[in-house]
Amino acid sequence: MESKLFTPYKLGPITLRNRTIRAAAFESMGKDFGPTDDLKNYHVSVARGGIGMTTLAYAAISRGAISFNSQLWLRDEIVPQLHDITDAIHEEGAAVGIQIGHCGNMTHWTTAGRFPVGASTGFNLYSPTFVRGLRKSELPEIAKDFGKAVEVAHNAGFDSVELHVGHGYLISQFLSPYTNHRHDEYGGSLENRMRFMNMCLDEAKEKALKYNMALVAKHNMYDGFKGGIEIPESIEIAKELERHGIDGIVLSAGFVSKAPMAVMRGKIPTKTMAHYMPLRSLPQKLVISTMGDMMIKQFPYEECFFLEDAKKFRQEVNCPLIYVGGLVSRESIERVLGEGFELVQMARALVNDTDFVNKLKAGDMSTRSGCNHRNYCVARMYSDKMICCHNCEEQIPDSIWKELNKIK
Repeated sequence: MESKLFTPYKLGPITLRNRTIRAAAFESMGKDFGPTDDLKNYHVSVARGGIGMTTLAYAAISRGAISFNSQLWLRDEIVPQLHDITDAIHEEGAAVGIQIGHCGNMTHWTTAGRFPVGASTGFNLYSPTFVRGLRKSELPEIAKDFGKAVEVAHNAGFDSVELHVGHGYLISQFLSPYTNHRHDEYGGSLENRMRFMNMCLDEAKEKALKYNMALVAKHNMYDGFKGGIEIPESIEIAKELERHGIDGIVLSAGFVSKAPMAVMRGKIPTKTMAHYMPLRSLPQKLVISTMGDMMIKQFPYEECFFLEDAKKFRQEVNCPLIYVGGLVSRESIERVLGEGFELVQMARALVNDTDFVNKLKAGDMSTRSGCNHRNYCVARMYSDKMICCHNCEEQIPDSIWKELNKIK
């Protein structure tokens, strides 16, 4: 049977030249909450490498929604710089999207410029920091910020917006019973916990329709620990996204502040992670270096690691589904497309080689990425720009290679 991989696909109002998307994995290539030449050059290289659409990762909808200094804050002031990036990507024949979100409790006042907020009051070890639960009166304004972010994305030349509904960011913090302990109409039942998501989705969808943009959502199939979202509830959330007219759902999993490796899988090189942390984070460096292996729950890596769970959603949801997770070969991509998923997202294969999609097209079923899942790129991305250990221009210390070489 002829492959769908290199056939065009209409995602909402836009047409992609093939079925591949560069996933919105954090590049850590921003500066002062704006784009850089590194960010532009990377995504242009991915576009030149044959991708159907490349996605700029997490862009905060407001100043208080930022969790790292190297993230984007999507605002009018950076539109000219972003337009320079989108124009260059379009010249290479690819579409371009941007992921928008609010980090909620996964930040610190020194980064966000305000006291961190979340679905409920509490303490977040991830930052670490105390968190204030949002008041009902604040929620409509945050939802409007999502709509405004879509408008800014349009002005900057983006074709598509990915709404971050998962991974323990703010909308996910409302959805998950682990972080939502509210006693008002935004807490308790799943219907209540979905109210904030629906508010944000309505604002974003209104602007996407106005500007003829695609709107997709990154959604958690499960949080990855007891007390979080599980698949039955998650399917109901996916159905709600479908009812709201989403153009596609990216099926992911995991909770960055509690089960980060459920998102990315494989062993995290904790000593490497500590090495790249800045000195101002010395207490965290010491904790991660000495206790990281015990603190961070491991999830084994295998190709197509989300597929069996994602197929449960394919049986229940009719809207386009975008598969992400463990795609590093032509064989695995064909397997996913053969299961009825319309599009595939990749990240690590494109960190290893931005020309990967072109190589897939020129090769055969044996074509594979050179990524060997040591997760060096993951270990450094929250402190320095995401780079594969195989093509890092800087000198990697022998102590780090020693740790990486133990990871298979």
